[in-house]
Amino acid sequence: MLPWQQIDAVLLDMDGTLLDLHFDNHLWLKIVPQAIASSKQISVIDAQALVEEAYEEVAGTLNWYCLDYWQQRFDIDIVQLHESSVERIVLRDDCMPFLHSLKTMNKPRILATNAHPTSLALKLKHTELGSGLDHLMSSHETGYSKEDPRFWPQLFERFDLTPSRCLFVDDNEHVLAAAKKAGIGFVIGVENPDSQLPNKQFDHFDSTSDLRTLIG
Repeated sequence: MLPWQQIDAVLLDMDGTLLDLHFDNHLWLKIVPQAIASSKQISVIDAQALVEEAYEEVAGTLNWYCLDYWQQRFDIDIVQLHESSVERIVLRDDCMPFLHSLKTMNKPRILATNAHPTSLALKLKHTELGSGLDHLMSSHETGYSKEDPRFWPQLFERFDLTPSRCLFVDDNEHVLAAAKKAGIGFVIGVENPDSQLPNKQFDHFDSTSDLRTLIG
């Protein structure tokens, strides 16, 4: 249970928090390497090694989340690969009930995502997520990922937020740490971002496997 009388607005991650992260993991760890292997005429194992090295180079930066960057880096049609797997884009079971409860409580629901605008648009198109949100912001609009301290002041200013009176929910512990450092009063981790993987453990933050438990 959270002290809801101390919370004015709820900031929400998208992938792994409101949507099942299985789509992204499947795409980036399986589909992309397969496409690279086919394009470069190399083995899938070699393509996976190439991909993992490339990911590590830009982890935590805006490029890590940028479809344009990866399309150029790998010389494959990343957007088309997204569109070919849209059946895997699904809401978490707790997502809409949680968002509807927040509306009943008159708590503004603000999406704060690192997703590229093209990916965001595709996910909104293929789910009902948009109907459960009041505002949306991609980190690409700011020029900085959520891991970067320069992201947060822009978010607060755009929506006229008092950080200490906000709740932020995300499945990435590095992002939660950045949010806490930026002054957000309440941060919660999501233990089961990918429905096909075991739950993860958070070392420094409270966490949940069902957003509905945050309401009580």
